[in-house]
Parts: sequence; structure tokens; C-alpha cells
Amino acid sequence: MNEHQVVISGGGPTGLMLAGELALAGVDVAIVERRASQDLTGSRAGGLHARTLEVFDQRGIADRFVSEGKRHPVVHVHPMPLDLSDFPTRHNYTLALWQNHIERILAGWVGELRVPIYRQREVTGFAQHDAGVEIALSDGHSLRAQYLVGCDGGRSLIRKTASIEFPGWNPTTSWLIAEAQMSEEPPFGFRHDTAGMHGIGKVEDGRGIRLVLTERQLQTTEPGLSDVRAALIAVYGTDFGINNPTWISRFTDMARQAAAYRDRRVLLAGDAAHVHAPMGGQGLNIGVQDAVNLGWKLAQVIMGISPDGLLDSYHAERHPIGVRVLRNTLAQVALRRTDDRSKALDEFVSELLRMDEPRKRHAGMMSGLDIRYGLAEGHPLLGRRMPDLDLILPDGEVRVFALLHEARPLLINFGGLGTIDSTGWPDRIQRIDATYNGAWELPVLGTVPAPAAVLVRPDGYVAWVGERTQVGLTEALTKWFGVTAA
Repeated sequence: MNEHQVVISGGGPTGLMLAGELALAGVDVAIVERRASQDLTGSRAGGLHARTLEVFDQRGIADRFVSEGKRHPVVHVHPMPLDLSDFPTRHNYTLALWQNHIERILAGWVGELRVPIYRQREVTGFAQHDAGVEIALSDGHSLRAQYLVGCDGGRSLIRKTASIEFPGWNPTTSWLIAEAQMSEEPPFGFRHDTAGMHGIGKVEDGRGIRLVLTERQLQTTEPGLSDVRAALIAVYGTDFGINNPTWISRFTDMARQAAAYRDRRVLLAGDAAHVHAPMGGQGLNIGVQDAVNLGWKLAQVIMGISPDGLLDSYHAERHPIGVRVLRNTLAQVALRRTDDRSKALDEFVSELLRMDEPRKRHAGMMSGLDIRYGLAEGHPLLGRRMPDLDLILPDGEVRVFALLHEARPLLINFGGLGTIDSTGWPDRIQRIDATYNGAWELPVLGTVPAPAAVLVRPDGYVAWVGERTQVGLTEALTKWFGVTAA
């Protein structure tokens, strides 16, 4: 029986990101993945939001994605574009990049970190006990781990086996999605009718078509080519000779969320923890951000740095983010309805979003740049993402995100040498003296007061703000990193 400190079920974007985070911290982590390779059938998710790009930037891998994608300075809310170009971030755009490329790049990074992947296998069951988790695999073998993380999608076996409830809303609308060939050239672009919005475009390599069709009646079974043909005829009057499909799928507006993201030694992340309609392209992005929130906490518990209770903060911080995403996707589905009352609501919402303040608020929410974890009341920076400032150090300049590449906590002193006593600090806390000459700007909020010092968690969120004193610093260090200053 092979043993690992953490086993991740599912090697999609969430599972890969979590594996990378744990490997950076020196954790023995392995992935169990049913696919023989990272190849993905169909285009799936199509983009990365600003905060996800910042997360990749914090690990030094953002350029790998940006170099292959296409930048768009907007996020969409049914389907109105909301401008991001004035947001104070190096990534004030959405990056168009299909999931197959996202996974390939993440898998390359995880490979560099030497994370083993058990391919062509699935987790079929597990049993928890005080010392760990016994995990059964589909090939008859088993694994043992201290913790098991379910990143195995909306039908998560990990969630079901752990008996974690998955409440929410049943589907009301379904869409067909397909990639195939057509013997006749269709009208490319979008079309609206009484059923909703439909679209036909070319696949990435130009050798076929990709279509998304709103179905007139809710369907939830696995679709086939006959379903696609019938839907095309209903919308366009012809099926354009569709043939040789490489991918046919169906999705709905079902919205559900795990009641708990943790059951003792079992945790959930990504679609295993929350499913919703794909409006706004948020699913992959919040899954990656789940992983970054969880990774350093799980690593510290395994390494004996922090008590097991630190893992409870994962649910406390990420569950509300999932609630918010479910809420805004449900709203966007409602706005897509074509009856006269819904059209009136759509016009009303669109008028509001053309105003600057609502535009900023909703763009901040959709992009993930406005997240604030409820650490405590106080300075506006507390609980928010640390801006990627150009810091001036005694020996040169450095970006904040460059200091987070190894996923280690960071204490930055802006108050002058000696303001914070560094005697007795453990090596795992990076401590630097720096100056910054610009304004402190946050998305949505705007300019905020400059702090004298900040304590930044490995996920890039501010855990403590000092204003020329060390009040509260020891408490923050103890709570998040299991250490105290001498």
C-alpha cells in the first residue's frame, strides 16, 4: 500500500493547483486521475479572471498562461461587458484561454514539482480513522493518506461517500453544447428567439464548429447527435449537415453547494464543493482560488506548524464565496429569460450597470478582485488581496508577488528600520524592510491609507496591518502561522 500525506481525487484545474501549492510547502502529495493523460475532450471552460491570474502571478507562472491567451479588458454580466481597464492590478483583463490549455500548463508546473499522478484510476471508496484515510482505487489497489481532498467534480464520489449534504436549486433550463463538422456553412454568431440565446462559432483550430443551444424544454439525460440535430432544426430550420461530433454535452442551471467543505480528514474543493451555471465563467476560477486558500493551511497542519483547527477557516472563508457565485449565476440565468417581464428586468439591470459605481462593484465581484475574508474589522487592507506593489529594498526593487513565489508568509515593514523587532523570528516567516512611494489603491474601494507594516498570508491576503505599532501582530502570527515573535 502506497502512502502519501495528501491524496487528491481529480486532476483538473483545482486538483492540479492544490497539488502545486502542497508540493511548494514540501508536502508529499499525489493525484488520482481517471484520464490516461491531461488531454481533454471539448473546450470546456474558456477563460481566466483577473484574481486567478494574480494567483498564478504569485507563484511565478502567470506568463505561461498570458503568452497563450487573448486579453479582453472586460467581464460579462448577461451579456453586458463591464470594463476592468481602470482597475489597479497588473491583470486588469479577462484572459481567453480554453481549459485544455489551462490544464496542460498547470500539469507542466506540477510535473516540475515532481507530484506523482496515478492515472487511469479513480477513487472508489475510503474509510476515515484517527490516523488517516484508507483509500480504495478502481484498479484494486489502495492508498493511505493523512488527508483526502475531493476535487472530483459536481458528481463527487468523495462528497457523497462522506455524506456531506449538497443543497441548492434544481435545474429549470438546459443547454446543448457540441463540437463537430458541418457539411453546410452555418450563420456564425449569436441568435435570440423565444427559447433564449444560441451561438455557433469555429473551434480553436478552425477545423470544425462549436455550438451552444438553449433547449426549449429542460433535459437532463446524456445527449446524442440526434438531440443536437433536432435542436438546430428548431432554432435554424436545418441541421446544416452536422456530422462527426468530437464532443456533445448538456449543462443546466442547477445550483448546489456542499453544506460543509470539510468532514474530519476529508475536504472538498472546486466543483465538488459547488456547481452552478457557467454564466460569467466563474467555476474554474473559484476552484483554483479554493485550492490556494486550502493549500498552505493543509500544509501547515501536516507539518505540525498549526493545529488541525486551522482547516476550519477554509470553509469559513471559501463557503461565502461559493454562496455569492451561486447567487449571481442564478441572477444571470433569470436575466436571460425571454418573456416580457424578464426583458424589462434586463433593461433595468443593464441601465444600472452602465453607471460607474455599480460597474465597479460587479466587475470586482466577477473578477474576484473584491474578495475580503472576514478576519476582523479595521484597516481596509485587512482580509483583502495584497496589491502587487513595486517595493524599494536596500539592495534594489522587487514586486510583492515575486516574494510569494515559494508560498511563504511575508511581513513587510514600511515604517523604517527597527520599527518591528525581528529578533527570534522563525525562518518560515519572510521579513523585509521596504519603502513604497505610490498610492495604495484597491479595486472597487479606491485609495486607502498607507500602512506602516503588513503581514501577508501565502495566498496573498493580508492577515495583519500595523500602524507604527506591533499591536495584534503576535496574535495574528499565532492564529495563522503557529508562531510568536520573541
